[in-house]
Amino acid sequence: MNDEALARTLPRALLVLRITLGLFLLQWGIEKFVVPENTVGIWGFFYGISVPQMSAYVFGVVEIAIAICLFFGLFRTVAYGAAMILHAVSVAVSWPVLIQPWADPANHLFIAGVPVLGGFVALFLLRQWDRSVLDPANK
Repeated sequence: MNDEALARTLPRALLVLRITLGLFLLQWGIEKFVVPENTVGIWGFFYGISVPQMSAYVFGVVEIAIAICLFFGLFRTVAYGAAMILHAVSVAVSWPVLIQPWADPANHLFIAGVPVLGGFVALFLLRQWDRSVLDPANK
């Protein structure tokens, strides 16, 4: 692939990562408003921490804000880094389920979080080549 082809393809690939990973975070952010008690249960089970239901709304706002930044390519270092770290922590605390995916009850869908983490890492590493919809070069 020559430089010209890469220059055309890379922004499209990064846009796909931004949109799909943004949708991933948006879904989790919205869930915190729709079913806030899930956040309490998840934190209690995976993190061993009791959090008030009100914290679900705070977490939801943060995740939705990060998702919006991903959609538009805004604050790339901070937003992409925050998304990556947020998801890395989620994957890390689910390690018991990851190493025994077919235990009773089966939780084999948790493994889907690993390639999603790879997408967040790739997006973060390639952030300097990504362009916001607000960048002058995109006009």
